[in-house]
Amino acid sequence: MGIEERSTLVFASGIGRIKEEKQKPVRPQGDGVVRISLKRLGGGKMVSVVLGVPLDEDELKELARVLKQKCGVGGAVKDFSIEIQGDKRNILKAELEKRGYTVKLAGG
Repeated sequence: MGIEERSTLVFASGIGRIKEEKQKPVRPQGDGVVRISLKRLGGGKMVSVVLGVPLDEDELKELARVLKQKCGVGGAVKDFSIEIQGDKRNILKAELEKRGYTVKLAGG
């Protein structure tokens, strides 16, 4: 394997520093069913994880904001999934069904 195959161009004379284009993450294709599961973290903490919502990244962040307000807790959007602090599966299920999604509680 030659040097050309292992290295990336980071600087070129006359052009300056070369920046790699960040690729926008691609939303995974689902089966049209939104799944809500419970993930246990260290220290006895739990997170409700919402997967399979067919929205773009910006719309998903807006939905996460609304869901966090409904539950009265914090959360985050990671890899096209919404994480809500605590076991809020029933509240999330009711709110998502009200918005027209088919929802299943996944896991134990």
